[in-house]
Amino acid sequence: MSVITESQCPLQENEMGVDPCTSTQTRNNLSVPAGRTRTRRQSCATEASLTNGNGNTEDHLPAARTNSSVSPVRRKSNIVKEMEKMKNRREEKRAQISEIRTKRAQEYDSSCPNWEFAQMIKEFRATLDCRPISITDPIEEHRICVCVRKRPLNKQERLKKECDVITVPSKCVLLVHEPKQKVDLTKYLETQAFRFDFSFDESSSNEMVYRFTARPLVETIFEGGKATCFAYGQTGSGKTHTMGGDFSGRTQNASKGIYAFASQDVFLLLNQPRYRNQDLEVYVTFFEIYNGKVFDLLNKKTKLRVLEDGKQQVQVVGLQERQVSCAEDVIRMIEMGSACRTSGQTFANASSSRSHACFQIILRRRGKLSGKFSLVDLAGNERGADTSSADRQTRMEGAEINKSLLALKECIRALGQNKSHTPFRESKLTQVLRDSFIGTNSRTCMIAMISPGMSSCEYTLNTLRYADRVKELSPHNGGGEAQNQMETENEETETSREGSGHSLSKDEEEDISPHMLNLHEATTQINELEEKIVEQLRELRQRMTTKLDYLLGITEKPDYDLETFVSRTKHFVEESSRNVLSVRGMLVPVSD
Repeated sequence: MSVITESQCPLQENEMGVDPCTSTQTRNNLSVPAGRTRTRRQSCATEASLTNGNGNTEDHLPAARTNSSVSPVRRKSNIVKEMEKMKNRREEKRAQISEIRTKRAQEYDSSCPNWEFAQMIKEFRATLDCRPISITDPIEEHRICVCVRKRPLNKQERLKKECDVITVPSKCVLLVHEPKQKVDLTKYLETQAFRFDFSFDESSSNEMVYRFTARPLVETIFEGGKATCFAYGQTGSGKTHTMGGDFSGRTQNASKGIYAFASQDVFLLLNQPRYRNQDLEVYVTFFEIYNGKVFDLLNKKTKLRVLEDGKQQVQVVGLQERQVSCAEDVIRMIEMGSACRTSGQTFANASSSRSHACFQIILRRRGKLSGKFSLVDLAGNERGADTSSADRQTRMEGAEINKSLLALKECIRALGQNKSHTPFRESKLTQVLRDSFIGTNSRTCMIAMISPGMSSCEYTLNTLRYADRVKELSPHNGGGEAQNQMETENEETETSREGSGHSLSKDEEEDISPHMLNLHEATTQINELEEKIVEQLRELRQRMTTKLDYLLGITEKPDYDLETFVSRTKHFVEESSRNVLSVRGMLVPVSD
């Protein structure tokens, strides 16, 4: 039986087409892994290919075994090819960018230090459909009107080849292209949009600015109201040019400013039939507020005092009102007052206005006040970082200017929200203009002046944010319910804050840093001490003058008592020394 079984096995294997070598290896190596089994199958297939037609195998088995020990050929990976392709694409991209930069440099002035930003702005403007304000556009009347004016590049900016970063695409929208740089030094623009009542580009004249801003307010004073127009902005942005007229060095052409335009319209309305027989008389005043002090520019810069009378009305004691009969008289007054205004040199302007100039046109009927139009050229706002390296006087000027501007913003916001409380006591500027912020027939216009140069971009954004803060809370801009709720919650807080003597509101404290808060408090204390010292010196001078006249009168008598004269003189000197030393003790905190 065993012989028959053994003889049948090769027959079955041949019938199934199985290689004898594979069959034998399978019996002997049942536990061989799959990988090794596959390799041995390949070697057996090699041996099978060497078998002759009769089924006999030739003597090539050693060679077959040798070939079976060689590892199979691996397929080549694609990673190297992909990396080569990426490298080629990167080089092509760099070549394209280099070609584009070279082409742009040929198209634009490569000597400009910021020509790349200028080219980006140029390409951005090419995509806009600009429709600036024109003289034929309708005039919209607002109780609070906030507009912005862009001046052209000045001579210094053109010499430095600065690029213009301000775009005015329409009559109420303004765009600021702020230059930025990524971590990998890639340059790009961050465009910020602002919306106001009116936006004027560099081609707008003073006449056009006046037509949309101050002109609608003139008729208000003939109806018994108060109107106020402010020019606000960075030093050197064109505020004095807009309000006072064209300047050529020290020479001023006051007939081209808003001061003169407003006075001309006042006399035009005064000659109309409905106002001609109302016995109205026109007066003008011109004063400045410098470091918290008020000076009369039409009376040899005499120092004035701001007090409240028994009716809680603010009075500027000693301010002269000049009666005028025509617009030419007003222009002469403007030129005379502007020549006396305080100015100084700053980092941005060689002749910067360091005071708030207020020109008022007053209508009186039989001596009683009928209407008042206040035109204010504000001092240039500055950052504390820009005045940190300046002398003490310049730092004090900057602190006082910023304090009054913050107070002015709060008063305009209170007017726009129809609040019952107006924080006008926070600065001399708002205190003098108190009657312009109260009453239902009060209207205000703010003209935000901005510089278009790239170096002034940060100051321009600060100016626009200040103006936007005022505008976004005005009644005709929506959000009335939320504003009324906020007003109701904050009225008692504001009233208690004023009663407790604090001079900064909550919103102001959020706007300025702790360093500025400390500086503000120190400035307020110094101003209070200064007022006390000046008052005490006046009293001391009066007492000393009286006693000195008495002592000198004794010596004029032919038979005066010498001992009495000496004793009284000695007493006078001792008393005067004590008074002077007391004043000296008050000066120590101020000098520190």
